[in-house]
Amino acid sequence: MREKQIEQKLVRAVRAMGGQAVKFVSPGYDGMPDRLVLIPSGKMAFVEVKTKGDQPRPLQVKRHEMLRALGFMVHVLDDERQIPQIMKEIGGLESGVHDGGFASKD
Repeated sequence: MREKQIEQKLVRAVRAMGGQAVKFVSPGYDGMPDRLVLIPSGKMAFVEVKTKGDQPRPLQVKRHEMLRALGFMVHVLDDERQIPQIMKEIGGLESGVHDGGFASKD
């Protein structure tokens, strides 16, 4: 699955939960994650979207480490099946809540 398709599934999943997954653009500050996920009740995290099996570039890893050191959650998403777990970690899915059909039905 292409990066854009995975990113679109993330955006739909977040919207279905009443949140926003805004495209994060930081002019003059390369390497920042692709999306800023905002969940009701004031929860947020950064998400770097990659094609299956791709790894963040060294500059991206450095930015992720910086954000984590500041206390922010940063997730690397390269498979749509990770979306429910990422949402749970951010605080958008409580245990026992159905994933809303965002995971593959393999």
